[in-house]
Amino acid sequence: MGQCYARNVHGVDADAGGGVGATTITVSAAGAAEDAAGVGGGGGGGRGGGRRSGRPSPAGTPRGGSRAGATPARSSAAGSPWAGSPLGLPEGIAPSPATSASTPRRFFRRPFPPPSPAKHIKASLARRLGGQRSPASASQAPRPPAEVPIPEHGAGAGGAAAAAGEVERELDKSFGYDRHFAAKYELGKEVGRGHFGHTCLARARKGDMRGQVLAVKVISKAKMTTAISIEDVRREVKILKALSGHSNLVKFYDACEDAHNVYIIMELCEGGELLDRILSRGGRYNEGDAKVIVEQILNVVTFCHLQGVVHRDLKPENFLFSTKDENSPMKLIDFGLSDFIRPDERLNDIVGSAYYVAPEVLHRSYSTEADMWSIGVITYILLCGSRPFWARTESGIFRSVLRADPNFDDTPWQSVSPEAKDFVKRLLNKDYRKRMTAAQALSHPWLRDEHRQIPLDMLVFKLVKAYLRSTPLKRAALKALSRAITEDELIYIRAQYNLLEPNSRDGRICIDNFRMALLQNSTDAMKESRTLEILNALEPLAYRRMDFEEFRAATISPYQLEAVARWEEIASTAFEYFEQEGNRAITIEELAQEMNLSSAAYSIVRDWIRPTDGKLSFLGYTKFLHGLTMRSGNARRHH
Repeated sequence: MGQCYARNVHGVDADAGGGVGATTITVSAAGAAEDAAGVGGGGGGGRGGGRRSGRPSPAGTPRGGSRAGATPARSSAAGSPWAGSPLGLPEGIAPSPATSASTPRRFFRRPFPPPSPAKHIKASLARRLGGQRSPASASQAPRPPAEVPIPEHGAGAGGAAAAAGEVERELDKSFGYDRHFAAKYELGKEVGRGHFGHTCLARARKGDMRGQVLAVKVISKAKMTTAISIEDVRREVKILKALSGHSNLVKFYDACEDAHNVYIIMELCEGGELLDRILSRGGRYNEGDAKVIVEQILNVVTFCHLQGVVHRDLKPENFLFSTKDENSPMKLIDFGLSDFIRPDERLNDIVGSAYYVAPEVLHRSYSTEADMWSIGVITYILLCGSRPFWARTESGIFRSVLRADPNFDDTPWQSVSPEAKDFVKRLLNKDYRKRMTAAQALSHPWLRDEHRQIPLDMLVFKLVKAYLRSTPLKRAALKALSRAITEDELIYIRAQYNLLEPNSRDGRICIDNFRMALLQNSTDAMKESRTLEILNALEPLAYRRMDFEEFRAATISPYQLEAVARWEEIASTAFEYFEQEGNRAITIEELAQEMNLSSAAYSIVRDWIRPTDGKLSFLGYTKFLHGLTMRSGNARRHH
């Protein structure tokens, strides 16, 4: 819920120097005041999901009414100041050239530029904060009306009657945390402040930690004026408590509350922010030191994603060093904007920091891949010292993220290795389906280390799920593709297979292997994100076993391979295998059905089938591969 250990947040508009700081944005679909679809598409912005028009309805005409009727002519009142004029007009003013007594309405298809997503974000941020303006927009946007408190079950029946006849009730701000904070901890000076709270030093008064200096995030209950803000605090504590224990994640110790505040007690990281380290090095790292930083980021993000937690605010300010030592380990902090997410679920509320927000977040349909985009931005900054997307305004930043491509031509990119460039490009791909996961990124040639184990990846479970539901034709196409990739590209798949601990006798795996692999890495967060439910989709493996060859075909992602420089060569080799083994004659209707295409697309599909023998051509095979990825999950709105 806020910027733990953070410095004051300044508006993007004032940042003319192009530094690497960031402005935090928080948008909930429930608080949308304007649709951002004009910049990149996306869903509706209203509480009920409908799109709000940026233009009011004409007076006297209900929205969605008939377009045929003309606007009635306004009659001149007896008390009009222009009553002395024969036409009701002041002397010297010519009448309208219109011949009719009524003026026809004009309809413009798009008379103005599309609305800025910055306005949408600022308005919704104000709603999420309960009528308080963010520092970045306090001087630019009017204060919105305070949101009516949401009635809570069990609250008192007192209060003034609302216009609709409902009774307003106070929000329940009791979290059930320990109420003896003052007896257990001695609060010290403030060391950081963010949107939602401030951080202070504290010393433990009793227990095993007696005398130990800690960090305490203080969140005022007076600022929790909406149900959203209350739930954000509750979820942040739940995530910190569930995930605490990873070496690159800040330790959570306790949560307390009193009548005025909520206190989140955590490990004190004295080494400062990653952002400060970057600036102290002249704005960039050399490749060797950058690898150490990126590896730690990927390790903790892989852990979070496997547990079903998406951070949604990864940036240099949210990584702290434990000590001031140059080789100190980093810790990920600030889960105030984080959320639990099911494997096939997609979120749609816009949150994060402007410079690090992924394109699909602005499109309002995203999952854990949004965190990988943010890591790509951080890596870009580490290697060259500047942002890949920059503008003087929030709106300009978002347009750059949606439309511009990062610059890899100017200095110092000429001196950066091709592997490092490819690593960043694979993360800053605007198509989230082509982006590497955190586990895949750790197996990339730029970071590859034979002595480091690649962690278990949730993507493997999702791809196997899709494979088990696929048709024989799809399986044959994937099998051919899997045989075309080189051993170097199989390192990740082989590592994932070994993590499933195949049977020592026949080297095969079944559903028990997938279940045990998940349970060995499970925390309480998996229960909240319902990650284990994906095992239900792998039920067919309870009756049969899968060898490595089939596993390799099941875990191939055609979309990700399309981002590889050797894609054309891989596809050509795969087609030769497919031509020999699986290219049977098919009908146009069958191919369209395989790819979930409507009858309107039959003319396109017809070009993919050779007229001589009714089999797939090379073009048809590549297009078919392009449509073999998993369907997107349902987007979830936050209220």
